[in-house]
Amino acid sequence: MSWLDDLDDEDEADFDESDIRVRPNPKANRPRTKRRPAHAGAAVARVLGVDRGRYTVLVDEDTPQERTILAVRARELRKTPIVTGDRARVVGDLSGSEGTLCRIVGILDRRSLLRRSADDTDQVERIIVANADQMLVVVAAADPEPRARLVDRYLVAALDAGVRPLLVVTKTDLADPTEFLAHFEGLGLEVFTSGQGAGQMPLEQIGNALVGHSTVFVGHSGVGKSTLVNALVPDAGRATGHVNQVTGRGRHTSSSTVSLRYRGAAGNGWVIDTPGVRSFGLGHVDPANILRAFTDLDEVARRCPRGCTHLPDAPDCAIIEAVAAGELGPGGEARLDSLQRLLETFAAGRRGPIG
Repeated sequence: MSWLDDLDDEDEADFDESDIRVRPNPKANRPRTKRRPAHAGAAVARVLGVDRGRYTVLVDEDTPQERTILAVRARELRKTPIVTGDRARVVGDLSGSEGTLCRIVGILDRRSLLRRSADDTDQVERIIVANADQMLVVVAAADPEPRARLVDRYLVAALDAGVRPLLVVTKTDLADPTEFLAHFEGLGLEVFTSGQGAGQMPLEQIGNALVGHSTVFVGHSGVGKSTLVNALVPDAGRATGHVNQVTGRGRHTSSSTVSLRYRGAAGNGWVIDTPGVRSFGLGHVDPANILRAFTDLDEVARRCPRGCTHLPDAPDCAIIEAVAAGELGPGGEARLDSLQRLLETFAAGRRGPIG
């Protein structure tokens, strides 16, 4: 018989969990918890720029109390990308006084994300800007020579993000851009042209297109993008460069993406300046979004055979047949050509069914 059998009920009742000795936590740490404060009183701010782990944010936007504040991210957001254009929830010292910091504790849902990848086969995306609704592509008619394929890549990324593209051609006093612009006739792009230097730019017309929008400026280095930004936003202070006469390439001048407020006679908007790039990978793009941007062609594409690529060699493509039959009017051929060129640009890196 075990000694436990000798215990009566009263003895058993004398034992409980408190009698178990537990070795104390040698680090004296409190148990970790996944519960986080709700931050119900957090203010909403616009992220204007990012620099080495510090975020410049704008609070009380469009009020007399509007001010910029320096912020850091909360620990729970350490794996969440925070980019220019984000709408963030901030807490802490919101006075904006020198030497103070607030804390970003959340990111509101994004309306759009403009992204790129390192190359066409790279599935890892790089977020350029959040919540932009327009992309203004800046190219030069010469010095450096315009690259239609790079512009195509910008347009594909914009269409994938649901962002309206615009086009500015600078330095038209050096070369006639007519032949270059013919590549984009089927897209219905709003195009602005200018000579070399801020004094020859149609600033009023471009400015009117910016009112009420968040417009991200993109372009090859040396095309005059920073010159245009400085002309539209006089206190921007964006560095400008020149084109190397040996290589024909522009020198990178803008090193970070920043949001700048445009104030014009017709109203206000946001200019988002980005560093110049020489490549724009499309590995992240959903090719179906390219077709959806051509609403009339997308409607006809429903008659296409399954897996149709809509490229010139695609058998039984309903779009090609409709254009040949004149169903889409006089502009149908140009729009089909533009669609096929964009699809070919995407398919150059990743072959497969589209749409």
